[in-house]
Amino acid sequence: MTSNQILNKLKTLPRAYKVYVSVLVAIEFVLFLLRPDTPGLYLQRPQLLPIAAAIPFLFFKNARRPFARFMNTYGIIVFAFLALDYLTRSHAGLFQIVTTFIPMTLYWFALFIRWNVKLFKQKEARIAIALAVISWGFLAFAFPPLPLGPATLVLLVPWFIMLNKYNRETAVFATFWASMVYNTINYYWIRNVMNVETAPSGLIFLGLILLIAYLSLFNVLAAFAYSTAKNLKIKGKAYLLVLFPVFFASIEMFRTHGDFAFPWNHLGYTFGNHLELIQALSIIGVFGYTILIVTSNQVVAYAFLQKGRKKLALFAVPFVIFMTLLIHGSCVLSSPEAAPYYNASAPENPSIAMVQPSIAQGAKWSKARFDSIITKTFNMALDSVQPGTNLILLAETAIPDHIRRQPLVQRRLHQMADMRNSSILTGALDYKRVSDDINNPRRFEIYNAAFLFTPGNSDFPQRYIKKHLVPFSERIPFDDVFPILNYVDLGEGDFVPGKETPVYGPYNWTPYICYDAIFGDLIREAIRAGSRLMVNITNDGWFGRSTAPFQHLNIVRHLAVTYGYPVARLANSGVSAFIDQYGHYDQNTGIFETRVIQRKMPLKTRSTFYTSVGEFVETALLWFFAIYLVALFAVAKLKKFNYKKLD
Repeated sequence: MTSNQILNKLKTLPRAYKVYVSVLVAIEFVLFLLRPDTPGLYLQRPQLLPIAAAIPFLFFKNARRPFARFMNTYGIIVFAFLALDYLTRSHAGLFQIVTTFIPMTLYWFALFIRWNVKLFKQKEARIAIALAVISWGFLAFAFPPLPLGPATLVLLVPWFIMLNKYNRETAVFATFWASMVYNTINYYWIRNVMNVETAPSGLIFLGLILLIAYLSLFNVLAAFAYSTAKNLKIKGKAYLLVLFPVFFASIEMFRTHGDFAFPWNHLGYTFGNHLELIQALSIIGVFGYTILIVTSNQVVAYAFLQKGRKKLALFAVPFVIFMTLLIHGSCVLSSPEAAPYYNASAPENPSIAMVQPSIAQGAKWSKARFDSIITKTFNMALDSVQPGTNLILLAETAIPDHIRRQPLVQRRLHQMADMRNSSILTGALDYKRVSDDINNPRRFEIYNAAFLFTPGNSDFPQRYIKKHLVPFSERIPFDDVFPILNYVDLGEGDFVPGKETPVYGPYNWTPYICYDAIFGDLIREAIRAGSRLMVNITNDGWFGRSTAPFQHLNIVRHLAVTYGYPVARLANSGVSAFIDQYGHYDQNTGIFETRVIQRKMPLKTRSTFYTSVGEFVETALLWFFAIYLVALFAVAKLKKFNYKKLD
């Protein structure tokens, strides 16, 4: 559209609408000049004026028609001045935030409901949603400890049939609601946080719904891409459709990256109940498994459109993939060095004891119970740990306080290390003062950390700080980019992430706290630094008796096989386990079982192919994600242009 066309269009706008825009801009400009010199969020009642001024214009047809233009204009103007205020002073008015986002959210939600009602009335859309729910609903039962893992090779077939049969709008609609079902089954356990978290339970429940909706959007993106690609051909070939399995894997990789990273339910994690089936992780990694799974389902769905022998050959693809994985895994595990805990008794291997005290999460942070919690944990370590132990592990935040405020506890840990002649790793909080300004919300940096006490050393222990913080639970995303978020208190931990990946001697092991252990980049970093053992301390007690602790354990097992990286994993309330470099479990504890487990732990002796190429593969997937979307829109635009040219 040329500048003259834009000017002509502006001239045709109703006068009442022009007045509406002028009034909003004038009020916002005056408020901008009157802004207080206040850090962070501030209250200024006059900032209610823009919405108060906009409401009367609803009674003027020429101003509000069309209503979408009325609402979008309000949102753009008010948000623009909100952003200008923040960019120039790094602060924002709370009333302006509320009057900007609540009306626009309600408006968009109303449009969303209207769109859903329209589609629910259509028979084709109801059939589409049924097919999608069958696929994604059953897929949710494929992640360990649930039993449907190998069936993942065909569970998505109804979804792909739906994508092939229906238009893009219907496919996106059906996929969204099917994904809501899928993610609700996968993440229902987050609601248990409401029983122990300090934030209001209603806010946590709303956050859970938003999380489920957010994660569902990734599948919606996949449905959108597939529904677009199926109609696009380059020289008569549907290349973009053939590359769709790689794009799906790139979506998973994208979800693993950034402040919102949540790499929990990659499709490749579904085979974890069968050790033979996951041995190819050492070659292709979890994203390779995702590509195989999506390819299998896509091919079988395509087979329903074919006839004759070709159809039978396509139906055999899931069986071929399954047998290839099974035979390869069986061959790998048949070698002598792949025997469970091979050569564990070698002198170089440490004896590790893990103390699972099963402290109830609701009681853990009670000041009145602090002494009894410490006493229980320490007594278990003193009474049950066998002589000759090299490393004693206590769980994440086993000391439920800032360790610098507990000199007596530090002294007891030093004494225990000397008495047992063992190193002790324990989780606790820590802090560092970074400002004396009482108005600075970041006067202190707070860390979720692990501390290593060694025998014969009375100095302050070595410290590891958790590097990947759980979004919204331990940190508000992008609070370093937008400092004003530090003034927001939703009951989150407000932790600062660590930057170092240590390797502790003499056994060359690396600590990981909870969420850290599911990120391949941290594992590769440690291995490059010479680490031969992962020590993962966590606290899955937040999630009660649910599938969450088993899902977490399954992911760690996958990474152990992927990188040939043994794991000693201790969870406050279970599941704790030893995992060797081929993924064999040993001494798995039950949920909320009070127990000490101990064994000689063989160190890493295996170098896997994926360790060498993993960084390149994952970077390439991120680039592929962007390139595929650009190609999708470019080809679609070119096709549309050619149609217009023919007309």
